[in-house]
Amino acid sequence: QVQPVESGGNSVQAGGSLRLSCAASGYFTNNNCLAWFRQAPGSERVGVAGISLSGITTFYAHFVKGRFTISHDSAKNTLYLQMNSLEPEDTAMYYCAVRRGGCRWYEGAWSLRPIEFTSWGQGTQVTVSS
Repeated sequence: QVQPVESGGNSVQAGGSLRLSCAASGYFTNNNCLAWFRQAPGSERVGVAGISLSGITTFYAHFVKGRFTISHDSAKNTLYLQMNSLEPEDTAMYYCAVRRGGCRWYEGAWSLRPIEFTSWGQGTQVTVSS
């Protein structure tokens, strides 16, 4: 199956906005969970936001709540991440990934653990300057 392909990364100033896209043809089935992750140099990959294609569930990491919005367009097989009020701490490579079988409820929350997800894209770079 074709890997997801991310795009939309760029360099912006603090307070700016970006919208990331992930072309994920073949992955838009109702029993899949799609998510965005990010990884800064020298740091572990962490979950940013997730969405269940079987319903309307969306979930976010605490550090992006209220600033980022995950959405999808099934007709275009595309996942989005709208990022507003960007901060220098948001600088990272951003990846989209897929979990077959739906989003997982883990320890009282929807899981954004990278180990839960397969079918990763190559990433798109976001750089936020102060």
